[in-house]
Amino acid sequence: MKKECIAMLLAGGQGSRLHVLTSRAAKPILPFGGKYRIIDFPLSNCANSGIDVVGVLTQYMPLQLNSYIGTGLPWDLDIQTGGVFILPPYQVVGAIGKWFSGTANAIYQNIEFIEMWEPDYVLILSADHIYKMNYADMLKQHKAHDADCSIAVIRVPIEEASRFGIMETDDEGFIRKFTEKPKKAESDLASMGIYIFKWRKLKEYLIADERDLCSEKDFGKNIIPAMLNGGEKLWAYNFSGYWRDVGTIDSLWESNMDMLSPSLIDLYDKTWPIRSKSPIKPPHYIGENAEIHHSIITEGCDIKGSVKNSGLGNSVAVGENAIVNYSILMPGCVIEPGAVIEYAIIGENARIGGGAVVGAPPAGQTRPKITTCGPDSIVKPNARIDAGAIIYSERENV
Repeated sequence: MKKECIAMLLAGGQGSRLHVLTSRAAKPILPFGGKYRIIDFPLSNCANSGIDVVGVLTQYMPLQLNSYIGTGLPWDLDIQTGGVFILPPYQVVGAIGKWFSGTANAIYQNIEFIEMWEPDYVLILSADHIYKMNYADMLKQHKAHDADCSIAVIRVPIEEASRFGIMETDDEGFIRKFTEKPKKAESDLASMGIYIFKWRKLKEYLIADERDLCSEKDFGKNIIPAMLNGGEKLWAYNFSGYWRDVGTIDSLWESNMDMLSPSLIDLYDKTWPIRSKSPIKPPHYIGENAEIHHSIITEGCDIKGSVKNSGLGNSVAVGENAIVNYSILMPGCVIEPGAVIEYAIIGENARIGGGAVVGAPPAGQTRPKITTCGPDSIVKPNARIDAGAIIYSERENV
């Protein structure tokens, strides 16, 4: 069945900079913002934008992610004429199976899937960004400028520009120069890792790139530069809303804190809902001596202590006289009575013993050091965990 535009969602990365939080699961499945998972944002954007065919390319520890996505029902992507499709690496008869060796190779290995839908355009997305975007608007501009490729771009602080693909445009907005993660950036116009291509044009470059034994099989390092060198029309789609790449402990903590400010990203916007596969839990309970301020509290929580400036996933328990401040508590974790959690991320089903102190506020005007406890980790009663420390799941902290 022919579709004008389909989406390919890259969700196979390990997320190694998140350390223990992704030791057992892919980054896109990480809990976020109380009741969400990171992948909820691009999937919801697709549904809200009217894109009803989404191929999800998985690779690293995909079991939880595959189970979570299921048929796509929570995002209204369970339709007979489209839907969401899990696309892991696979082997064909007479060939040697191999992992995706880069973002471009991941799409190359799924050319047959894309051809099924006979699309005019293909939208390439990353599954580890937090933002709300109408891809239909981007596609409209792409078509209006007859671009071979459109790249969503955002202004970033120049001191952070070396983390991104940086480009320069002409007076009309067409891209004239693109450098992937330059040592010294000459522009603050950064790629968001969101692309729309004319499918026939992209297919040509994917096939040519696959034949290049020196290529890293990457969109930013290989496909985009090749298209520029080939004289293709590349358009910069300017985006001015909230967008965060949550690839590090600090950025994950900061973006969760941003969820407490509707002026940055409004999760209560009925015109653009962020959907999620939410577990069925009882209502949250707030004890008579509990204190809650400026926080997100999700279903199934049992709060008897103090929670301030924090985000709590479902089924979190905070005991009597416990203090949680500027922290992210993922689903199922238990904070026993008298424990103190500050500037920390506590993984799923972790347990912090009574009287323990995990993390600390920043000294003066310095940037906070975020303490991280992995999923299922145990911090013993009265233990002291320094600011910035990482507690691994397979260890019991003494």
